[in-house]
Amino acid sequence: MIQVFVTGGTFDKEYDYINGKLYFQDSHLPQMFQYGRCTLDIDVKTLMMVDSLEMAEEDRGIIAHNCRRSEMNKILITHGTDRMVETAKYLAECNIDNKTIVLTGAMIPYAFGSSSDGFFNLGSALAFVQTLPAGVYVSMNGRYFHWDKVKKNLKTGFFEEL
Repeated sequence: MIQVFVTGGTFDKEYDYINGKLYFQDSHLPQMFQYGRCTLDIDVKTLMMVDSLEMAEEDRGIIAHNCRRSEMNKILITHGTDRMVETAKYLAECNIDNKTIVLTGAMIPYAFGSSSDGFFNLGSALAFVQTLPAGVYVSMNGRYFHWDKVKKNLKTGFFEEL
């Protein structure tokens, strides 16, 4: 079984057509798994719905606590891309043993339809969480990176190996 923790980020943002702002309502993950015809045994739990730029140390503590408590050793976390690497580092430094933890996100909200990279990133992350050894990873753009060998290129919006 795979534990999926939702933390918010662009992945789950909605667009208000009246004022042009992005906001959170409910996670899109259950619908994405359904539309993707996912047959994996998955447990989805929403921990928070925050933009990663607003994520505090206490929020990372909540994520780590839930990773530790999870009976599953394969954990996928949806997360905002701006602070994803910082959360991956935090989790790695928590020494959560014998678990594969993969963080993923989207640059374009799923609610934007076919222009979103969310479906692709989610599918890639699901494959990686099943096949990588225990450790903490970031999965974006069809690739995976060790937590300490990745950065977000702010000019291109792609994640790159250090």
